[in-house]
Amino acid sequence: MSQFLGHNFIGGQRSANGNLKLQSIDAATGEALPQAFYQATPQEVDAAAKAAAAAYPAYRALSAARRAQFLEAIADELDALGDDFVERVCRETALPAARIKGERGRTSGQMRLFATVLRRGDFYGARIDKALPDRQPLPRPDLRQYRIGLGPVAVFGASNFPLAFSTA
Repeated sequence: MSQFLGHNFIGGQRSANGNLKLQSIDAATGEALPQAFYQATPQEVDAAAKAAAAAYPAYRALSAARRAQFLEAIADELDALGDDFVERVCRETALPAARIKGERGRTSGQMRLFATVLRRGDFYGARIDKALPDRQPLPRPDLRQYRIGLGPVAVFGASNFPLAFSTA
């Protein structure tokens, strides 16, 4: 695994402004694990939300195929996590390695599934209703619609699936 700093990652920069450090606990022994995490300050949370909102227009402008590549890159990175990662998750959750490896595969599989949906394009829900100029009592104009993302979504919640896509 890469070097562990326990920092938040906000707008492409590491941040550790908080004074409160948190530690994971070995679920089997109750022992505090050695790495500390910096709890984000309210200002860091606000900065993260603003950075996500600022980055979103550029992300939305990417083609669906490019966004699919992004999800596949995340899936590849998840699949590349080694035994040290699996061991750490096992310690934090007291779940067996087979379960964690299965969850890692399921999560990367979900990323690839979402990439497939992006490439397929049906998520747009595109609809074209051609103009009916002779319709009575009034003509109908040409109507076109499709779904677009409006912006980032914050997800906060615990899960009994430690590698679920909501946390990946």
